[in-house]
Amino acid sequence: MPRRVHHSAYPPARLAAERTLSVSVVVPARDEQATIGPIVATLVELLDAGVVDQVLVVDDSTDDTAERAAGAGAEVLSQAGLMTSHGPVRGKGDAMWRGLSAARGEVVAFLDADTAGFGPHFACGLLGPLLCEQGVAFVKGAYRRPFDTGDTVLPTGGGRVTELTARPLLRRFFPEVGWLRQPLAGEIAARRDLLEQLPFTCGYGVDVALLLDAVALAGPAALVEADLGVRQNRHQDLAALGGMAAEVLAAVCARLQDDGRLDAADGAPHAAVVRPALTRLARAAA
Repeated sequence: MPRRVHHSAYPPARLAAERTLSVSVVVPARDEQATIGPIVATLVELLDAGVVDQVLVVDDSTDDTAERAAGAGAEVLSQAGLMTSHGPVRGKGDAMWRGLSAARGEVVAFLDADTAGFGPHFACGLLGPLLCEQGVAFVKGAYRRPFDTGDTVLPTGGGRVTELTARPLLRRFFPEVGWLRQPLAGEIAARRDLLEQLPFTCGYGVDVALLLDAVALAGPAALVEADLGVRQNRHQDLAALGGMAAEVLAAVCARLQDDGRLDAADGAPHAAVVRPALTRLARAAA
């Protein structure tokens, strides 16, 4: 049965009082100087309030993102400076994987760096089920995403790859997660010991890949959807969305192949570069 919560159930004071686990918040960022400062400032307030223990920005920018994040109080690390033996940086999924290697918390939340009007509920809504409830291992954010045309803001319609690619695929092939409103949401939180067992797809398919792999490992009952209200960020043009949809399709097809439900000879899209589970690297190094 779907497990849904609302961010209002987890105000900062409740999390600070009830939590027994350490918490890291990781924000992958690439050229987000317009939004990173207010996001970090809000997260640092949660750090000061005893809700989180680490605010980490993993940066791969050519603008002033790193300087503004550091100025607002974040720990800022270069994406290229983490896990250097694994070659050049490869986008958001790679940034999340490298960030996990530097996160110190027993619970890790990942937040996008381009959210306008960011509030503390974005972090608290994700962290609350893990810190205050039993049996939760993975939390996925959900929200209403308006579509800003530049002249008009429509109340819905901002998640085009979600509605046209991700949700139909999941409802058909992975119904245990087909109920999620935003399976491609970049806002997630999970227990660190779960995340360390998961591979990270480097491209846009990382969010759906982590979701499917986490549920396969921890079980559907360990998944919670957290309603975060409204989220507004930049919209991509159709050409970019086509590439994103292809990466989502590739991630889903790779898992269908692993399950024996799709033959590679059937023409499934070539999967993106995948970073190995950190626990696998630790075993190899032992």
